[in-house]
Amino acid sequence: MHLDVREAEGSEAGAPGWRFAVAAGILGWVLDAFDFFVVVFLISELMGKFHVGKGAIVWSMTLTLAMRPIGALLFGALADKFGRKKPLIACVLYFSTVTVLSGLAPTYWVFLAMRLLYGLGMGGYWGIGASYAMESAPRHRRGILSGLMQGGYPFGYLMAAIGMQTLAPAFGWQMMFFVGAGVTVVIVVLAAMAPESAAWQMHKMPSVAKIFSTMFQHMGVFGYLLVLMTAITCLSHGTQDLYPDFLKTLPWMNGATVLGMKATLGIPVIYNVGAIIGAVVVGAMSERIGRRYAVMAALGVCLMAMPMWAFGGSLMAIVAGSYLMQSGVQGAFGVIPAHLNELAPDAIRGLFPGFVYQLGVLFASPVLPLQNLLRSKFGYPWALCSFEMLVIVSLLLIFWFGPEKRGKSFLSGGRKI
Repeated sequence: MHLDVREAEGSEAGAPGWRFAVAAGILGWVLDAFDFFVVVFLISELMGKFHVGKGAIVWSMTLTLAMRPIGALLFGALADKFGRKKPLIACVLYFSTVTVLSGLAPTYWVFLAMRLLYGLGMGGYWGIGASYAMESAPRHRRGILSGLMQGGYPFGYLMAAIGMQTLAPAFGWQMMFFVGAGVTVVIVVLAAMAPESAAWQMHKMPSVAKIFSTMFQHMGVFGYLLVLMTAITCLSHGTQDLYPDFLKTLPWMNGATVLGMKATLGIPVIYNVGAIIGAVVVGAMSERIGRRYAVMAALGVCLMAMPMWAFGGSLMAIVAGSYLMQSGVQGAFGVIPAHLNELAPDAIRGLFPGFVYQLGVLFASPVLPLQNLLRSKFGYPWALCSFEMLVIVSLLLIFWFGPEKRGKSFLSGGRKI
């Protein structure tokens, strides 16, 4: 398909129905995050049901993260060969079904297998959803919509925390694995109503072999982005996944309440509100000051929050520290959908950003067992703080010396049109 300059300008301003594509991408990432974080909140319940230790449940989360690159390869290649819509619909139906089966698992090994299979869908969805949203959105809105897209992750975390206080007590904790099925239907309808990506139609590849050969031709930028995504995933999962468990170890937390909720559940609600706000604000800021400088500003917030986040000796300190930490963490991550898609080769935007994103997740997947090991030797506060300080300093260097292509045209090979 060939577009003339006028058609390309119209597509860059947002094709009719682009909001459906963006909404499907964002809502699917919300659901993906929700389905992952229910396990974080159900560690004790799953230990009791399957009669296993905490380490076994932590490893189920690690395997989920480790399987994500394979899903990104599979679904990303399908998205570059067949378009964004159908693979996106197939992916969300797949991971939602496996999530339901996770809640029905009769033994630990069946549960472990379901979480492993869930990782394929979790890995596949981000690449398709992000490329579909960024290619469909008006170019001048990529920053804020990138923030909204990535803000869907802490929003899913927030919904999981709220569900633990509403759905789980009323219907049993297994309901947390079933409730997302209704959201899946909404995502499928939104995607069905959205137009196909004009950028994909312009740059689509003739074969899967050509898709993979094109990826190998861009190993330089791939290597840089892999280092970036490994570090920023350590930042995200290293500050989120075990933090609810850390809160439970604070002796003065017993009996404490936040906004009328148990503090161990209410604090995640508050800091995920900060995460959502941070993702949108920093994403929008990246349109003005650039992707790299916006991320570095967000990392500065993380550094300021570190003492209260890890060592806060009161409820107020922990609330403030965790709110600021996740504002900075997800503020930095909120730029990633736009940044990766702008740096990706045009012809493989379905595969390239998603695969490098999820391969970074794989390389960062030992972060949870490592933090758990550090916790056993040095205690939770020093385990969290020392690890994340190293990660933040590394990210500042990565972004300071790295490239960016803010405002790149997806329809003209990078030229401004």
